Amino acid sequence: MEVQSLHRGRLIDHLQLVVRDLAASRRFYEAVFGSLDIPIGGEGETWFWADELFVSTADSEAALGELTGRCHLAFQARDRAMVESFHRAGLAAGGRDNGAPGERPYHPGYYAAFLLDPDGNNIEAVFHGAAERSAASVEITFEA
Repeated sequence: MEVQSLHRGRLIDHLQLVVRDLAASRRFYEAVFGSLDIPIGGEGETWFWADELFVSTADSEAALGELTGRCHLAFQARDRAMVESFHRAGLAAGGRDNGAPGERPYHPGYYAAFLLDPDGNNIEAVFHGAAERSAASVEITFEA
């Protein structure tokens, strides 16, 4: 069976990373999110968030004292230039190269870059190639 379409944004509601050094993580994520046009949404003494990613210390109420194990997160980019900007911004903010911007064999047009964040998580920005989106994002409006 050939795949005719892909749906994104229906499986994950939100993610939380529990990190050793919140300030270092904030510098890294603020830089890479800035390159992807994603603003920091809020912050507290032991946490910050952007879009649906929450980053906290082990002291935060939700973390229960445990750090997150290594994980891989991939963020969507609008074009190849945005992938390249993500990579440069992440390196400048303390990330480590884990794969320079370039085509990957996952499917035709898959253009990505990979960085390791301050806790060693594999963070990716990917442009899937020329495509038409049905919507820029999903908007949820809660009833009173």
